[in-house]
Amino acid sequence: MGADYMCISCRKKTRAVNTAHNRNKWRRNMDLFEYATELEYGELHLKTNPKTGLRAIVALHNLQNGPAIGGCRFIEYDSTDAALNDVMRLARGMTYKAAITKLPHGGGKSVIIRPPNLTEEQRTAIFEEFGEFVESLGGKYITAEDSGTRVADMDLISQKTDHVLGTSADAGGSGDPSPVTARGVRHGLEAAVKYKYGRDDVDGLRIAVQGVGNVGWYLASELHELGAELIVTDINEEAVQRCVDELDATAVAPDEIFGVDCDIFAPCALGAIINDETLPQLKCDIIAGAANNQLAEERHGELLRQKGILYAPDYAINAGGLIHVAADYAGKDSDWARTETERIFDTMIEIFERADADELPTGVVADRIVEESLFG
Repeated sequence: MGADYMCISCRKKTRAVNTAHNRNKWRRNMDLFEYATELEYGELHLKTNPKTGLRAIVALHNLQNGPAIGGCRFIEYDSTDAALNDVMRLARGMTYKAAITKLPHGGGKSVIIRPPNLTEEQRTAIFEEFGEFVESLGGKYITAEDSGTRVADMDLISQKTDHVLGTSADAGGSGDPSPVTARGVRHGLEAAVKYKYGRDDVDGLRIAVQGVGNVGWYLASELHELGAELIVTDINEEAVQRCVDELDATAVAPDEIFGVDCDIFAPCALGAIINDETLPQLKCDIIAGAANNQLAEERHGELLRQKGILYAPDYAINAGGLIHVAADYAGKDSDWARTETERIFDTMIEIFERADADELPTGVVADRIVEESLFG
């Protein structure tokens, strides 16, 4: 059986004004085209090949401002529905991330459903074939590293297409974007501290970091250097122990992190972790972390506002990685990327001020800023 390819396109600009509360929730009783229209899509491209085990989805949410840049996620999913939901939400977030940072790019994302019992030989075949898939899209989508992928995977993709960023120096790229993502989150976190507490430092603040993989580790390291007291968790025990040994962090179990008494909660794992179960447990003043799609549903942003918790919208605070690879794409130097990443501080202050003035959740305000830019 050969590789299959399907494109689903619904380019018509229809705006679902009163359906924002459903944007963050996959509804099994909704037709895929209806769901795509509700999210204002866009294109979906799927490719599968049983011989290699490739099952990939590329979601292109909006190309109005330029070609889409977005990472490739390589994780196991419970179902194809779960993978579709993830990639469609993530791609929409990339549109908003590019727009709020004023980058000349649209929003896209890809997921490859990771096969069980994966071998290195199979991984190589999958990413080489995925590179061919990306090449077939003609430059509308530029891929990069994301959860479950690594620089070596980007190097494999680069053997089949030029539409890839974050490759190794040997392959002509700028490498892992995680440190820049973490730096941007730190700037956004500092903006939240400035706005909430009126102070210019994090010295002595208790910060609970959920997920200390690539980005979470770099963020925790920076916060430690600035004098913060860290509480950490991760399903990877070695990553947690590294934080305990090198950053003097306190470790807690994954299901205990939500109830930790802290000043700031920094989600740096996967999405939808602010939900009906976890939100009542929170004992923090600020949520500022690197994870995408942190709110399970948009209404959770209003519930945070009612609790007096200042939420830093995820796609605005974690834009450093996109800035890093966009600089690579445009041939800009590291100084340009550093300056643009520092501006995340000012973006967050603008969101916080407008949210207070309009008495709206910060996520709604961030969306409005983007939509004013995209749709006028």
